[in-house]
Amino acid sequence: MQTGFATRPALVVGAESADDVVAAVSYAVGAGLPVGVQATGHGVPGDSEGGVLISTRRMDSVRVDPRARTVTVGAGARWGRVAEAAAPHGLAPLNGTAPSVGVVSYTLGGGLGILGREFGYAADHVRSVDVVTADGVPRHVTPEREPELFWGLLGGGANLGVVTDLEIGLVPVARLYGGALAFDGTVVDPAAVLRGYEEWTRTLPDELTSSLAAIVYPDLPHLPPHLKGRYLVLIRVAFTGSQAEGERIVAPLRELGPTVSDTLREMPYAESPTIHGDPDFPHAFYGDNAVLSSLDVTAAGEILALAGPRAASMHILQFNHLGGALARPARNAVPYREAGWLVRLLSPLDGTGVEALRKVHAEAFGLVAPQTLGRSLNFVFGGNDRPQGLYDPETLKRLAAVKATYDPANLFRNNYNIDIYNIDIDVDIDID
Repeated sequence: MQTGFATRPALVVGAESADDVVAAVSYAVGAGLPVGVQATGHGVPGDSEGGVLISTRRMDSVRVDPRARTVTVGAGARWGRVAEAAAPHGLAPLNGTAPSVGVVSYTLGGGLGILGREFGYAADHVRSVDVVTADGVPRHVTPEREPELFWGLLGGGANLGVVTDLEIGLVPVARLYGGALAFDGTVVDPAAVLRGYEEWTRTLPDELTSSLAAIVYPDLPHLPPHLKGRYLVLIRVAFTGSQAEGERIVAPLRELGPTVSDTLREMPYAESPTIHGDPDFPHAFYGDNAVLSSLDVTAAGEILALAGPRAASMHILQFNHLGGALARPARNAVPYREAGWLVRLLSPLDGTGVEALRKVHAEAFGLVAPQTLGRSLNFVFGGNDRPQGLYDPETLKRLAAVKATYDPANLFRNNYNIDIYNIDIDVDIDID
């Protein structure tokens, strides 16, 4: 949960059903108040004052249909429960790295998961969306019924309504080969590890999704000894092929230098959160990202140095290898399918002001500006005042047309808002 930004609504509605959401939206319209939505609080867009906040965390139902290989989730469901419910059927959701993240907001932002190169974005597997739009009408939206709204909901975030249920496909994955290699950044050259990793990714099968992270861990009592106060460069791997094939593929990574730890192994899918080991406690952080056409390893090495041990504050830097199924077209608004890489910078708000962190981020992302296509909605934390680059021009124009049709008064604006008044809209949409 994000604790770094203050949300002070005029009214909080603890919704327990779609009827509660309808009532909350209708009240907000009558009172002339904007609406925001929150399930887990992980992706709070920034400070906000006033308006109606609809909390959906109580709407946490999870229903698996093993024959159809689908799961229907309520607006407050988290990925951990979905993975647990799917596992007995030999199925897995396209979740991210942390089981505590909410399913709906993650999916509405695209949903880049640990099996992304093999199966694509979570949004690509959505079958239907139940949503309450700005007119207070509950709608069951499918690709065949209200196709433009379906397209815009998946990628458009919280701009078009309050989602109450989501039906999404599961994949037949019961186990995987995965884990992390951790290199001591004071023993090996982090830039050399990055160069070796980038070269290694050039010939990977789509069944393998990976990332590289660099973290200077604080010297805190609750951290395990192998992390406390150390600068580590970690390569994380998730592969759905056999253990033997996985060992063969990762062998070049083990030659990059001595490791502090090596957790690569075959595991049940339910243990996949151990690959990244994301914190499961509330904390304050600021974050941004750049979606890249390719990775300039020289520029990326400069970002490593900028965010490393000499930095004035702590930063978590991550390079995600994209491509594979993530590049395939789909019936949704998730942009930048042609991207090869995603670079993410997450900075704890541990006494350092947001403005100081923004300067570091601006310098870091400036280094990869020539390769930058835009930004990923799901990895912007505390930047709701900077919506630039979240969509390519054509996707933004089309989203604005959907927004103008279903939310012309911009009721849903306490988010990474699509400004329909400053975009040239020329797309007509019929509402069923």
